[in-house]
Amino acid sequence: MTASRLSDRVRRGARRAALPVALCAGLAAVLTACGDDPDAGTNGVGKLSATQIEHKAQAAADGAPAVRLSGALVTEKETYKLDMRLKKNGGTGSVTLRNNTVIELLRVADTLYLKADAGFWSQGSGKESAVPSKSDTEAAGKLDDKYVKVPEDDPSYKQLRGFTDMNVLLDGLLALGGDLSKGDRAEVGGVRTIKVAAGEGAGGTLDVSLEGTPYPLQLSRAGGAGTLKLSDWGKDFALAAPAQDQTVDYGSKLPSTSD
Repeated sequence: MTASRLSDRVRRGARRAALPVALCAGLAAVLTACGDDPDAGTNGVGKLSATQIEHKAQAAADGAPAVRLSGALVTEKETYKLDMRLKKNGGTGSVTLRNNTVIELLRVADTLYLKADAGFWSQGSGKESAVPSKSDTEAAGKLDDKYVKVPEDDPSYKQLRGFTDMNVLLDGLLALGGDLSKGDRAEVGGVRTIKVAAGEGAGGTLDVSLEGTPYPLQLSRAGGAGTLKLSDWGKDFALAAPAQDQTVDYGSKLPSTSD
């Protein structure tokens, strides 16, 4: 066999060997386009690093005009169940305290209102205390199911306002503590998400939307301190002061809430 014929056979063999490789590459591309790519049809944040995803989620939250926050919030002294609708100039919703005591909060700008039943007022905001006095009981009857204006210099104002402040709540809740890592893909409310964990989950885990704007959709707080869902991003809602006949102004100090 001449050197020329041998060279031709080598070239033909190389072409035949390359054909299956090319076919496999083309087939892989087709399969990826058909859905094997976990980021197909998403907003693309799943391809980013954990830190970049967190920054995207934080920026989305900062730019949103409204959000609904619901779930459990556990602190050293209390476990709260929240269902609050929030926007930049106020918020409205309910907070469940110990013994399933439910209070409603409404804030318009700096004016904060609290609504609860007579049992809440007679027990001093749900605190464990002695049998309520006659004056407490009488006051509770007047305040039952009424919106009570919370004076800004009352000790409870700052704490209660915090539940209605979108910026304060989001800044505190979305700040993950520890080194960030990218976790599994999941779903929250039927929306595909990517998880970002801090300290391998010990610092909290955040689910970020893979659809549309990369909003944070669920937060699992560190140390079992509650799980909160964030929904209705950007969805506006009515926010107005209650009618005058449904409002009680108790002056500079709320009954049964301050010593």
